[in-house]
Amino acid sequence: MLTKEQLLRPLARHRRDAILVTCMGVTRPWGKYSASELDFASADSAMGHTADLALGIALAQPGRKVICLNGDGSMLMTLGTLATILEAGARNLVLFVIQNESYEITGNQPIPAAGRIDFAALAQAVGFRRVYSFEDGAAYEEELPAALSGDGPVFVAVRVEKGSEGPISRSRKEQAHYLKVSLAESAHRLRRVLAAAGPFTSS
Repeated sequence: MLTKEQLLRPLARHRRDAILVTCMGVTRPWGKYSASELDFASADSAMGHTADLALGIALAQPGRKVICLNGDGSMLMTLGTLATILEAGARNLVLFVIQNESYEITGNQPIPAAGRIDFAALAQAVGFRRVYSFEDGAAYEEELPAALSGDGPVFVAVRVEKGSEGPISRSRKEQAHYLKVSLAESAHRLRRVLAAAGPFTSS
């Protein structure tokens, strides 16, 4: 089982120019490793729709890699999104499911069927051809560059230790760069950055 540091530090090193969408318990921790204008926090919107949002971004920006750090509780709420991603042909999307088996930022309540769900098997069942599953930090760090490269959609399940992050508040008190402004302003910023960048192709 990985710590959040073991999960996020290598990802920050290898993400290159990908758009990265975070969810719930990894939202604040990701801000310790990145202050990129291509980061977007989906932690205080409708719960369960982070992967949907990331899919929409991937379809709107087909030349740029989009990485989604989704929670296991969030993924359970919208399992149909797995099939939608395949149907949409989102070749530039890398979908992580962070498995800590709890709703961390609302008090670490256990998710339904905690410990019994094989998310990687679910992804394979709906047609993901590239599926990774990690419980060991060394194996994760070694295989991460391959998981992030090439065509997708890619599914990555990672077992991570439970944390103690509390509810997200968007204010100057937050340390993470992308939490210092409102959700609406974050969306406007990302749109402006992508519009200014113009067409982009990432492997």
